[in-house]
Amino acid sequence: MTNFLNDKYSDLDSVAKKNYMSYAAADPFPHIVFDNFFNENILNEILDEFPKKLDKVGAKFDTNQEKKSFSENPDKLSPKINNFFNFTNSHRFINFINKLSGLERALIPDPYLLWGGLHEIKNGGFLNVHCDFNKHPKMDLDRRINALIYLNHNWQDQYGGALELWDKDMKNCVQKIKPIFNRMVIFNTTDFSFHGNPDKVNIPDDSKSRKSIALYYYSNGRPDNERSPKDHTTLWENRPNSSDTKKNITYKKIFWKIYYKLKS
Repeated sequence: MTNFLNDKYSDLDSVAKKNYMSYAAADPFPHIVFDNFFNENILNEILDEFPKKLDKVGAKFDTNQEKKSFSENPDKLSPKINNFFNFTNSHRFINFINKLSGLERALIPDPYLLWGGLHEIKNGGFLNVHCDFNKHPKMDLDRRINALIYLNHNWQDQYGGALELWDKDMKNCVQKIKPIFNRMVIFNTTDFSFHGNPDKVNIPDDSKSRKSIALYYYSNGRPDNERSPKDHTTLWENRPNSSDTKKNITYKKIFWKIYYKLKS
């Protein structure tokens, strides 16, 4: 049987219990960062088989809010990459996240990997600060947890692309997390869990890029104080003293067109 985890984290129940309190108390919203969490060989194999032109096997967002490519289609990804997704959607892994986060409802994986899967940001790309869409259009479930796994060897601060976690009032960036290889960030997603990587990627070698795996987990219902009464697309926010803009009509039209197509 394939060992997807670093031996240090093989007992997922113990890892969840040990880190539950620090996860819940993290600022600005519940989250945690694990380094070297997975079997390094497995992630290197995924990196080797990462599609050379991700936008050709997936899709690309090119708006004033984000410039990135992603692929959520398992038919376009290698068996080894699909095996990894099968593990992160397994009872063992989901039970770990459920215990770590302490959510009152059992988490449900997304077999469709909707807007998740493999992500890539090339030079000049970015993802502005936002909170995520709150409802899965195909499963009609509430989005609760994000898990991001980074695949970038020798990533330098000057390359940009750090994950930023902002406070509820969008006054301060509280955490700035470098997207280094085999680092996993898990966090609650609500209508005020503002995050993004708004600093443009700038790598001297144009052949390299910021690569990651995005996993989203859901539940049937959620506390009323975590979400708006209505389903919504991504909610963008402007950083103070920046040139960010919330307005992106084209983005919303694209999102809702896909949303309603999936619901039908």
